[in-house]
Amino acid sequence: MSRKLLDAWLASDPNRPADAIDIYRSVVDLLSARMRLTLIRVDDGDPWQWRMRAIRTYGFASRLLDMSKLLPDGPLGDVSDRQFMEQAVVPRMQEVIQTQQPVIEVVTTKVMGLSVGYDRIMLPQKNASRPEWVITSTMGRFMFVAPQKHAELDLTDESIVQLLVEGATAKEIAAQINVSPRTVEHRIERMKDRMGARNLVQLTAMLMAYRLGHVTPDHHAD
Repeated sequence: MSRKLLDAWLASDPNRPADAIDIYRSVVDLLSARMRLTLIRVDDGDPWQWRMRAIRTYGFASRLLDMSKLLPDGPLGDVSDRQFMEQAVVPRMQEVIQTQQPVIEVVTTKVMGLSVGYDRIMLPQKNASRPEWVITSTMGRFMFVAPQKHAELDLTDESIVQLLVEGATAKEIAAQINVSPRTVEHRIERMKDRMGARNLVQLTAMLMAYRLGHVTPDHHAD
């Protein structure tokens, strides 16, 4: 899918600016439920007045976040999480408009308090003057709820967290770090209580979010 998008963009001519549909037409039916294809009209000087339209939105359900409500069709200024737009979207779009070069990257950031990660492609219209649109294609990687309570983890807790993420059982963790299984279970229960997790699955997700929260939200090329 990414290759088709990029090939169509590469074939376009800045002296005869293409319509956006000429770039994305061949990939619409290839999008999975974890992907979103968006067209942003950028012919206004004010980024918050750039108009966004979902060509295809995410098809998966989540109780954590309704992406269709977060990213409604209309001006970027209508997006409820302005900090997310200021940090992860608008500056990058301004860059691709200025350079008229595509961007392919992995983004890790915060959205409505959640730790999220996604693959992103941005394709600005090739235009001898200034692009009139930018196409973005994103594919979700993860979405983790942040812990309800702040919790500092000691070295033993950190070891337990790492092994939990790797899929180890309490008995396996105990053998690995030379403590009793009861100690591991006690520490897991204590982390659940401190972070407000209802079960082990939610605790693991919160611990991942906790780790991601200690990294400054940013984007980087993959």
